[in-house]
Amino acid sequence: MSNTLDAVIERHALARAGAPPSRAKGVVLLIHGRGASAESMLPLADVVAMPDLCYLAPQADGYTWYPQSFMAPTAANEPSLSRALDRVAGIIADILEAGIAPGKLAVVGFSQGACLTSETVLRNPRAYGFVGVLSGGAIGPPGAPRDYVGSLAGATIFLGCSDQDPHIPLARVKETTQVFTRMGAAVWERIYPGASHGINDDEITHLRAGLAALAT
Repeated sequence: MSNTLDAVIERHALARAGAPPSRAKGVVLLIHGRGASAESMLPLADVVAMPDLCYLAPQADGYTWYPQSFMAPTAANEPSLSRALDRVAGIIADILEAGIAPGKLAVVGFSQGACLTSETVLRNPRAYGFVGVLSGGAIGPPGAPRDYVGSLAGATIFLGCSDQDPHIPLARVKETTQVFTRMGAAVWERIYPGASHGINDDEITHLRAGLAALAT
């Protein structure tokens, strides 16, 4: 298994932290935000302090997954959006094919990466061990259909966001929570009054709790 997961890391040029693939109890795929880098997500490995997990992060071309707001008309973000969704879905598929069970895989994203995480998980539902949506939500303009096919039964999902986030409307966070719930996931939603666009200590606490299931 370790050699196969190593091949996935090499094939997708993933940044890595935490446990080596040969002894990792679970895998955490970290999706960075607009203008950031794969390496910028890796310090989360130290913050959550679960050294038995392997943390992997892909790098977006040009440091952005798609050019416009996640609320923009879908065509405005193409073809970058489809490429990004296909890329993250492909990485997830390869990790699973390497022998990592869905319950031992987490996907965690921040900001634009949280939006990409949400949409990827909704389009590729399964019993993920944990999904962390940090300041993000499902992609698409207001009124976009949410007729995703499949079930998220068995998945645990956390959504955290400020009620005044300049990039993420609260209504979209609420809508995303509803869709995740309707698809069968166990969902924690936390809204932080007056908070900034960032990752706070309470979100880290929830991340740690969600990732604990992978580390056992």
